Amino acid sequence: MRPNLTLPYRVEERLAGWARIQEGRHAEAPAKARTRPTVTISRQFGCEGFPLALQLHALLNQATGELWTIFDKELIELVAQDARISIQVLEHLDDPSRFLEGFGFHPRGAVTTSEAFAKMVATLLHVAREGNAVIVGRGGALLCRKLENCFHFRLEAGRDWRVRSLARRMGISLDEAGELERTRSRAREHFIRENLNADSADHSLYDAVFNNERHGVAEIAAAILAYVQRGWKNELIR
Repeated sequence: MRPNLTLPYRVEERLAGWARIQEGRHAEAPAKARTRPTVTISRQFGCEGFPLALQLHALLNQATGELWTIFDKELIELVAQDARISIQVLEHLDDPSRFLEGFGFHPRGAVTTSEAFAKMVATLLHVAREGNAVIVGRGGALLCRKLENCFHFRLEAGRDWRVRSLARRMGISLDEAGELERTRSRAREHFIRENLNADSADHSLYDAVFNNERHGVAEIAAAILAYVQRGWKNELIR
């Protein structure tokens, strides 16, 4: 049976749906409350991170019988601004640098110690702890490395393949795609290095690294599902 890849792309709709799920979950009796897993997806720029998230989202919904949410940059930022959960997310942000250090990050420079960045980190960690989340990018594997309910995966591929993939999916020329890959890759590396003092290409951060050039998103999503099914001990995933 082919999974349904339909997903509300409007970020406000995803936020409203996620908030409703949280309200229902927090109303559960403590005896029935369960920890849910979270999956993070890291990728070299140009790899099919969001298409993979869509495929995996559908498979996880089907396998667990519960609703999952895909969190990308836009949704994480919107959750961080939402008044309904801000008190839960920001309760430890009196000292942003101390908050970051508590998760193994040692701030350097004004950007890292800013409350805005710490707020984003707190939001992502809150989402990851809640579970039933597929987090795309945002340094998810780095930020969530101390959370026991998280599984981390990365996509890589040769630069030529990534440039062709970008050109095809965005409907732009190879030259435009090449320039986009060059500038965005540098920006990502700079962000991770300056804000987290880390290297997202460190394979020790991940449960598995997939070659997107050799394997399509359907194949990779099935492999991730199998990994999480075997690795999760709470019998949430059948």
